[in-house]
Amino acid sequence: MLDETQTPDELDRIIADKKRAAFEIVTDAMMDAEVEGIEREIVVQAALFAVFTDLVNAYGEEAVAGLAEKLPERLRRGEFSLVRSVQ
Repeated sequence: MLDETQTPDELDRIIADKKRAAFEIVTDAMMDAEVEGIEREIVVQAALFAVFTDLVNAYGEEAVAGLAEKLPERLRRGEFSLVRSVQ
């Protein structure tokens, strides 16, 4: 849980650490599914469905549609690339 007495830098570090940990948990679960014989493409599609379902439940369809509209630009900027090429 985040503490309001922490500095903005401390909060940023804590949030970044939690995001890294969550990412590792999700990727581990995806690898476990592959070990069970579920193709990666199917796992990824199920993960996306789960994420969008959760977002719609939390924020509503219009807010999530707005987020989805921004995805192509963010993808092209490399926001979701773990390894970025320098040109």
